[in-house]
Amino acid sequence: MNLFAQITIALIALLHIYILYMEMFAWTTLGRRTFGGYSKDFFHKTKSMAANQGLYNGFLAAGLIWSLLIADVNWSNNVALFFLACVAIAGVFGAFSADKKIVLFQTLPAVIGIVLVLLHL
Repeated sequence: MNLFAQITIALIALLHIYILYMEMFAWTTLGRRTFGGYSKDFFHKTKSMAANQGLYNGFLAAGLIWSLLIADVNWSNNVALFFLACVAIAGVFGAFSADKKIVLFQTLPAVIGIVLVLLHL
């Protein structure tokens, strides 16, 4: 895997670690600022649901980081492609179900990562 793909994957993993933090530990503060337009009560009522979502974002980050630590290039590429595809699909779903901007912040970087990995197979 080339350096640009690795950097892209690392940045996407960091994004998902940030999302994990926001959804699991700062939903009623940072989450509220990020996803405005809902009542303060909404964030208190959905705190446990958001924490569950945050955990899944952590799994995505863990998979992407794992792909960077695998010594075998083919295996590393395959794991990276799988988790990047998961991120892209989650971003598309999020755009339809939550906020269209998710495509720019989640789907687009994942697609760029997929292209970078595929270019160097």
